[in-house]
Order: sequence, then C-alpha cells, then structure tokens
Amino acid sequence: MARIATIGLLLLATSAGPGRLFAESPAPARGEAALLKRPLLAPAWSVRAYQDAWKHWGIGARPVAADYDAKFAEHYGLATTPFQNHGLPMGMKESSFLGLKGITADCLLCHGGSIAGQSYVGLGNASVDIQALFEDLAAADGRPAKLPFVFGRVRGTTEAGAMAAYLLGWREPDLQMRSSRLDLGVHDDLCLDTPPWWHLKKKKTMYMTGSMDARSVRANMQFMMSPLTPPSRFKAEEGTFADIQAYLLQIQPPRYPFHVDASLARRGESLFLDHCKRCHGTYGAQWTYPNKIVPLEEIGTDSARFLGVTTEHGRYYNRSWFGQEQPGWLIDEYLATATSGYQAPPLDGIWATAPYFHNGSVPTVYQVLNSQARPSRFTRSFKTDEGAYDPVHLGWKVEEVRDQDTARKLAAQRRLYDVAQPGRGNRGHTYGDSLTDAERLAIIEYLKTL
Repeated sequence: MARIATIGLLLLATSAGPGRLFAESPAPARGEAALLKRPLLAPAWSVRAYQDAWKHWGIGARPVAADYDAKFAEHYGLATTPFQNHGLPMGMKESSFLGLKGITADCLLCHGGSIAGQSYVGLGNASVDIQALFEDLAAADGRPAKLPFVFGRVRGTTEAGAMAAYLLGWREPDLQMRSSRLDLGVHDDLCLDTPPWWHLKKKKTMYMTGSMDARSVRANMQFMMSPLTPPSRFKAEEGTFADIQAYLLQIQPPRYPFHVDASLARRGESLFLDHCKRCHGTYGAQWTYPNKIVPLEEIGTDSARFLGVTTEHGRYYNRSWFGQEQPGWLIDEYLATATSGYQAPPLDGIWATAPYFHNGSVPTVYQVLNSQARPSRFTRSFKTDEGAYDPVHLGWKVEEVRDQDTARKLAAQRRLYDVAQPGRGNRGHTYGDSLTDAERLAIIEYLKTL
C-alpha cells in the first residue's frame, strides 16, 4: 500500500474543499471560478519542492528570486498564467489539506498553452515536459524520482489516456480501492497531443477516436482517481465539474495575430470547400460540423492511440461509476464505445493548435497538406514566442536532426521527436498531396481566419 500512497501523491491527488451537487443548473461563471481560482486537488508536493526544483536542472546556482517563477515555467514548458495565480504557471496552484500547505496540479497543466507570446486557457500545452516536472518535484520532496507510471515520453505530449486506464485499474466499479491493480491493458507509448477545449462546443463525441459522448461530465473526472480520493468525493464534486464543463463550452479560439491576405484567403476558402469540408465542416455564422469518424484504413495515421485504449478498459469503464452517468431506457447513454478510426476535428483556431495529428507528429499545417515535407526526426526550442512560430506554414519552427549522437542526447532529454518510435508515426492523411504549393498556401491563408 505504500506504493499506492506514493502514486496518490504524484497523480493529481484528492479533491480539496467543498464540492457542489446538481442542485442547480450548471453555470459557466461558477465553472470558470472553480477551474481558475479554486485548488480542486489536495497538495501533491510541498512548497519547498517547488522552490528546490532548480537543483535538478543541471545549473550551479539558484535563479534570483525575482526570476524563479518564470525560469521554472520555462524549464518545464509551462505557460505563464493570464489570471492571478500567486506567480505559479498555469497548471499549478497553491493548495492545502488538513492544515498542510503545498502545491498541486490541475487541468491547465495540459490544457493551458501559449503561442505567439500569449497564454490561453483551453489551448493544449505543446511544450510541457510533464515527465521531468513530476520526477523533479518528487525528488525535491525526498521521494524516489523514478515514478510508477510514464507520464510523457516526448516533450509536448502526454500519456493521459494510459494514465486514466492505469488509475481505473486500482478501483472497483463503485470506485472503492482495490488491494492490487487490475490489468486493463495499459499502453504508455501513445504520445497524445492535447486538443483545444474550444472544439468541444461543436462535438457530439470526444477523445481522439470519438469514443465518448461529449456531454459526459464524469469522463472529465477520471484523473481524480488517486488512492487518496474516497468514492464520496466523486459525487460531491460532480456538480463542480458540470459547471466547469459549461465554462469550457464558452471558450472561444484566439484570433490569428498576424497579417492575413484577404484575397488569397478567399481563394483558399473555395479550395477548402472543395477538398476539406467533408470531414472538417464549414465555418462562419452558418457553420456545419459532421462529427465524422474516419476509418483507420482510410486516414492511415499512426494506429497506436486507436489500439492503445483496450476493449478491456472500455468494458470496465462502462461497468464503473463513470459509465452510469446517464441512464437510458435500454442501456446507459454515456458509455465508452468502440469506433472505426479517428475523429476529424473542427479547425477553429487551427493556427494556434500546432503541432498536428493526434500525436503531434507534424509541426505545421503545410506539412499536413504535403506528406512529403514532413520531417522524420526533429527538435525545436519549445519556446512559444513569436520567434518560435512559422506564420507562412502555420505551425512551429523545427530543426531536423540527422547526427546520431545529437539525436541520442536529445532523445534522453525527451526533446527529440522521432517518427520511427512507437506511437509517433507521421504517415497518413495524404489528402493534400494532390494540391499544388500555391493551392496549399491559399488554404493555409483561409485557415488563419478560422
């Protein structure tokens, strides 16, 4: 059980503070306050661990106090907070539990990102090194740095899906703790690129494979499954998460901050309607979105995510408290379901959501539309200022890596994206290969307006 307790400290621990039951309709303002201002989770690390994390950065002296918060955020790829957060980056909050003060993590660790020098709530964090963050804070707290679970294999991606399956394996269907973990076929090499929250308002189903009803509140509560969280806390916080969901449905994508060639964009819109709307829908006041699941054999993108969340996990999830959220006449309505492939996402705010594909294997939209231009091994600065952004090709500036020694060093630091590694393939989605370069750039110009 000591091992389980350690997991609880490392994995988004128990909820802190009073929850709200479904006594009243969900309210976006309450959800925003809960998400941005209230520490929903108990401390996972001490304040001292946060202050001592620099000792694991390979530097000789602590950054001066005035620079420490910014250096911490930069080192782990966390976005600066666009709201009051006591100097902490997005994804971390001060918290207390039973009189003990500390630091906790929250949803914005992955769902708070930065691009072109601006931070946005709901933008997937494409720079986070979540593995180093959790390892260093554990070590700074005097606990083993080797974690019981792989949170991220390459910077900018996470193993969130596998984490949920891992945690559920420690629970009975009624969410009571088990004495030993049930094997639900955890795969921790899926390399997930976090999608933006503003897509949710259009989607009937969510997750990369469209396997979950987008109306589900309980699905968003899976990461509360620390051993420190008693079953009663899930029900107590369900109303809070309903409020949070209402807030997420109001988030709008950021507008493209650079110049747009209006004439070229109009030409690009026509090409987009000819080539892309079947899967990605149309935009503007009378938008449409087909909520299309593209079969794996058609889309051809990396299959690891599709195969990595197993049938065993889906069945057990549906037997659990999570799968009993909305009773139906014949069957419960918010169940995990098997699909044939990946969901083609809406493209609102696509300029901000680089890199692309479900595993972040393609740095720019241009390379999405030209499969021959995709790099095989690359790295980037992981900065998110204007200088790191490519407004011509719409995405991140990257550097291809060919030297083997350099590649090995970067891989050890999780700074190398190698498409030959499991879960990181960049093949598939070749629909743009028949376009000319001029047509691709016109479509890109239109996409800047979404």
